[in-house]
Amino acid sequence: MKPVTPLLTVDALIIFERKIVLIRRRNPPFVNQFALPGGFVEVEETVEAAAVREAKEETGLDIEIIKLLGVYSDPSRDPRGHTVTICFLAKGRGKLKAGSDAKDTGLFGLSEIPELAFDHNKIIENAKSDINGILS
Repeated sequence: MKPVTPLLTVDALIIFERKIVLIRRRNPPFVNQFALPGGFVEVEETVEAAAVREAKEETGLDIEIIKLLGVYSDPSRDPRGHTVTICFLAKGRGKLKAGSDAKDTGLFGLSEIPELAFDHNKIIENAKSDINGILS
């Protein structure tokens, strides 16, 4: 019997042009709300490869993963059901443009972050020292 487990996602906190990259969600949940780029990990894909793929699909950017920021597993973090996300800090390069599940993209300073989807405000808050370390 196959175990029933939470779904696995990745998120990327991308620093690009000295700002944080956010995407405006095209699909439910949280339609039109800003979020970190990310999505579901595919079968036979590493979480690192998933983060790189999702970043490219949603922002057009190539990313270099700097470090693991954390694992977020609150069963209520996603209204669709229990998902666990693995979040990476990354630097972006290329041309920023919305694609895939993103309706739009935006660049935000650390003090300009709007109310975000899921628990992404908490992720950014927890990563402030890492973000400041890159920006300083």
